[in-house]
Amino acid sequence: MRTAKRLFDIVVSTMGLIFSIPIWFMIAIGIKLEDGGPIFYFQDRVGKNGRIFKVIKFRSMIVDAEKEGVPLQAVENDPRVTKIGRILRKMAMDELPQLINILKGDMSFVGPRALRPEEKEVRGGNISVPMKEIPGYRKRLTVTPGLTGLAQVYLPADAPRRKKFRYDNLYIKKQSFFLDMKLIVLSFWITFRGKWEVQGKKL
Repeated sequence: MRTAKRLFDIVVSTMGLIFSIPIWFMIAIGIKLEDGGPIFYFQDRVGKNGRIFKVIKFRSMIVDAEKEGVPLQAVENDPRVTKIGRILRKMAMDELPQLINILKGDMSFVGPRALRPEEKEVRGGNISVPMKEIPGYRKRLTVTPGLTGLAQVYLPADAPRRKKFRYDNLYIKKQSFFLDMKLIVLSFWITFRGKWEVQGKKL
């Protein structure tokens, strides 16, 4: 299963990079025309076994969106998101460069979302809870993080991490080639409908 999944990731990410080149150019032009800032955004993420890697994304927020150096969760109608960024995030096109991460082996197409180091969840009353303290965090580090996954597809963007981690661990328990294909197809459907940023159901 692991070898077949890795082979699938290499083949499909390579094809995706080749055929998406025109889209990359259009997005790059849109970002540059809006504010002239950097096209790409590099961010530390936690991979399998806790290894830190740099994720590559198209920049969807203003320059210096985190100038204080503190990881801040994006919220609904976040004022830091640019005009082109809102379009990209609805269709998850800002994550297109992560095909490079998949090709390198940092990520897979399907798996738990790659979290940021020291990321915290902000709950009611502005109470910050470190991800490491939420049940299920360490189990999800036993597999390669994914571009999409069970939690990403079936839960709303604002679902609490405790619930998302339960879905992540369910995926680890039930993972199969058929399940991966199903989640990839559903992800394309969500992308086509521009539903990745909705606070309710995506499907």
